[in-house]
Amino acid sequence: MLDIASVGHLCIDSIFLPNRQVPFTVLGGSAAYVSFAARRLESRVAVISKVGADFPEAYSWWLGQESIDLSRVTKVESAKSTRFELRYSSDLSDRVLVSKSRAPPITVDELSSPLKASVVHIAPIAGEVTYDVVEKLKGCADVLSFDPQGLVRSFDENGTVSPCPLADKRMLELVKIYKSSLSEIRAVTGIAELSSAIKAVHDCGVEVVIVTLGAKGSVLSADGAIYDVPACVSDRIVDPTGAGDAFMGGFLAEYVNGRNLLRCACVGSAVASLVVESMGPTYFGDKEMIYQRARLLYEKEIKE
Repeated sequence: MLDIASVGHLCIDSIFLPNRQVPFTVLGGSAAYVSFAARRLESRVAVISKVGADFPEAYSWWLGQESIDLSRVTKVESAKSTRFELRYSSDLSDRVLVSKSRAPPITVDELSSPLKASVVHIAPIAGEVTYDVVEKLKGCADVLSFDPQGLVRSFDENGTVSPCPLADKRMLELVKIYKSSLSEIRAVTGIAELSSAIKAVHDCGVEVVIVTLGAKGSVLSADGAIYDVPACVSDRIVDPTGAGDAFMGGFLAEYVNGRNLLRCACVGSAVASLVVESMGPTYFGDKEMIYQRARLLYEKEIKE
């Protein structure tokens, strides 16, 4: 039995940073960041995804070297992989996201092989998951976790991404854990005020709601309580890509081990603080480093 199965397109990211003359091209996708982070904490991890013929073998090798199960990653020889360009502002606080290509969607038929996981984390990046797929995956997991980011993205004729409403809110009725950014929960609910948006997600039956706020940390809402979880301090910030996904990998790795939710969030914050110190999903620290940063944050939160 797996601890975590992460569902969504693996992709190829070209990251443009203000201090670099040329883009840095690297493995991307929520599923990659979540999986790498969870493996640092020794979770048993698999990815369910679809890629094209252009997906580098080196990326598959890299994931395999981390003991991430890729047996449910489908390569479509007639298709292209999902690719994004990410162009960051001078202070890294904002970015423009442009889709260059999109792999075919994940279908129910591709979920026929036996799968059982403590948590299935559904994290589409380009509309590749439907309600039917989420419904099918619910039967494969003790808990469904959901990040709607790829379902609240619209693409213009040039591939430029902008927010759009969540087309099928029935998905929220199937999941126990929800995570998104502030702009994404506003797109999902149509509500600008954060506490009201969180309540709207809870009203759909979601038990745990997490909203990541970048450098301001995150908000965790569960069991009628709301916690403001500060961001861990990074030694340096090189590339903010995937910080929220790394947070979720750390959170879920602790969650499947029965840790309390506030500790899970502190571990998530610790992993996020490490991944931004390097380009792409290339650095997550080690288990002891993650726990050391999380411990300091957790003790601070308890004392306060």
